[in-house]
Amino acid sequence: MRFAREGSEPQLGVLVGTDAVLPVSELDASLPAFDLLALIDELVCRDDAPALPDDAGTRALPLASVRLLAPIERPRHDILCLGVNYADHLEETKRSVIGGDGFSEPAKAVYFAKRAVRVLGPGEAIEGCFDVDPCLDYEVELAVILGRGGRNISAEDAESHIFGYSVFNDVSSRGLQKSHQQWFLGKSVDTYTAMGPVIVTADELPMPLQLGVHSFVNGEARQSSNTANLIHGVAQVIVEMSSVMTLDAGDIIATGTPSGVGMGFNPPRWLVPGDVVRCKIDGVGVLENPVA
Repeated sequence: MRFAREGSEPQLGVLVGTDAVLPVSELDASLPAFDLLALIDELVCRDDAPALPDDAGTRALPLASVRLLAPIERPRHDILCLGVNYADHLEETKRSVIGGDGFSEPAKAVYFAKRAVRVLGPGEAIEGCFDVDPCLDYEVELAVILGRGGRNISAEDAESHIFGYSVFNDVSSRGLQKSHQQWFLGKSVDTYTAMGPVIVTADELPMPLQLGVHSFVNGEARQSSNTANLIHGVAQVIVEMSSVMTLDAGDIIATGTPSGVGMGFNPPRWLVPGDVVRCKIDGVGVLENPVA
């Protein structure tokens, strides 16, 4: 995780239990202590990850005393995204606003990129670009963070390339998404990307992944599914992407969202200032962001 204390620079930490964080500098002084991408690069070169010391509990900081930040604030590349990757969201999309001019079921996985100059962390405000497009929407997704890059990764090796998982909100501008007939611009508005609160390392969540995926707006349940329902699974996506492009350590893959997004309602239920979006993935955490 990345966190900050009052009056100090953001730094990296490791969750201890459920209510404390041990700074990486306390874990291993030789590790990068401020940049998670640098830490991933360093850990790739090691055979074993450092273990928590026996006295971690006494050296850790109370979680309530720090502010959690986006684990990766500035990605190396655009985020790699999957569209309509849950069957129920595919059906929702066919009949929704975006599907009003003939969206049909794709024969293969739908890939697109999402530019994020800066990723929001827990509690940071989504700044709605309402003067350009009032159709602001939410999408809870499982984010996959690569630990090792590569080209032509095999299905057998795919899991070993994963560093960990996080909660991702693929905030979307549906009007832009529709009017431009592709998704890049409508997905890439500044502040329309949020991730956190932590990255859970891959060894904590072995495949096949069966994680509940949920979203709430102002406490009202909107989305509820499970990663077991992904049409194109995590390993399959890594294999297919790497067959044509080189993947890098630290790359973020957003695996798609289930049904229940705002555009799927009749009439649509767009986000407005004052709303609070809560995204939850079982075993990973809760990411909450207000709309400004």
